[in-house]
Amino acid sequence: MSERIARQIGFLCEADRLKSIDRANVLMDLSRSENSAEHSWHVALFAMVFGASDRAIAMLLIHDLVEIDVGDQPIHLGHDAAALAEAEARAAARIFGLSPDGPSLLAMWREFEAHGSPDAVMAKRMDHGQPLFQVLLAPEPRPDHVGIVRDNLDGGRAARLHREWPEAMAAARAMLAGGAAGADDLGRRLRFLAEADGLKSVYRANTLIDGSRHENSGEHSWHLALYALALSDLAGPGVRIGRVIRMLLIHDLVEIDVGDVPLHSAAGQAHGSAEVQAAEAAAARRIFGLLPAGQSRAFLSLWQEFEAAASPDAIFAKALDRCQPAVQNLRSGGVGWRDYGVSFADIEHRVGRKVALGAPALWAWLRPEVAAFLSD
Repeated sequence: MSERIARQIGFLCEADRLKSIDRANVLMDLSRSENSAEHSWHVALFAMVFGASDRAIAMLLIHDLVEIDVGDQPIHLGHDAAALAEAEARAAARIFGLSPDGPSLLAMWREFEAHGSPDAVMAKRMDHGQPLFQVLLAPEPRPDHVGIVRDNLDGGRAARLHREWPEAMAAARAMLAGGAAGADDLGRRLRFLAEADGLKSVYRANTLIDGSRHENSGEHSWHLALYALALSDLAGPGVRIGRVIRMLLIHDLVEIDVGDVPLHSAAGQAHGSAEVQAAEAAAARRIFGLLPAGQSRAFLSLWQEFEAAASPDAIFAKALDRCQPAVQNLRSGGVGWRDYGVSFADIEHRVGRKVALGAPALWAWLRPEVAAFLSD
């Protein structure tokens, strides 16, 4: 089991590199380029909002991992399709080959690429729709990006969405003409997804594994959802991985209002304090309240279930939420731990108890890794 977990973690650490692949489109506030990890989170959230299956969401968690090797390929620039397909196939074989579950992950990626099932068609629809609305929902979109959206809708890969997703494409056309998202259910979902873009600008205490910058909460949410997919065999009885992934896609949205509260801040008193809990609950009501009423209640309930950490799904999700930052620190030189003066006793108390409760085999692997690191 230890060797299998080491391979799973190795795959997840390689996936961290996706956070450094910049895309052609930008955040809605135009502050910087979007990266492929936070795009993967946002498009998976799109899929969740628009009723996709668990499998379609899982496809979107892994669909861009090949960009670690081949980079982003902007739709408005020409490229050799055959050569790119070959390069991406090689990348997929290498990256998924790091995981002990590589064959099943590779098969799911190929299914997505081939539009090979209704789930894959839905996942592609979200992947091709999100960049359109990333531009159109921005307060002041870049004119050149608006032109790319118009060309894409007229004759690019998004043109088929007029048949597949006519309501959304009608809304996109209205926005191109100067309108805004409507007040109907579609418009409310789009406004929620636009608000969610703000999570990409909330930075956390830990860094990327390469130490180049601090991780943001959007890409952290993607990485955690990928953890759930990759480590699903470590979940206890009754855990439904699809629900865990959905929890993790939304679990940090409250940070748009509250910001990240580091686990080890103020000797653990600020994190989880009554003041922070009240602020997060208010943020959850505001942010999920942007959705249509029924969906708003469902998302808020799922977030509350995660926070309470009492159900099997939430207990496993919390275990992963504690594990991922520890792995980030182990592989990046422990910058976040050094900044907060973290000891092994701190990790055992604040991390180990949650991980051991939800994934005991994972803590059995992680504990000696942390002990060895912090004893140096």
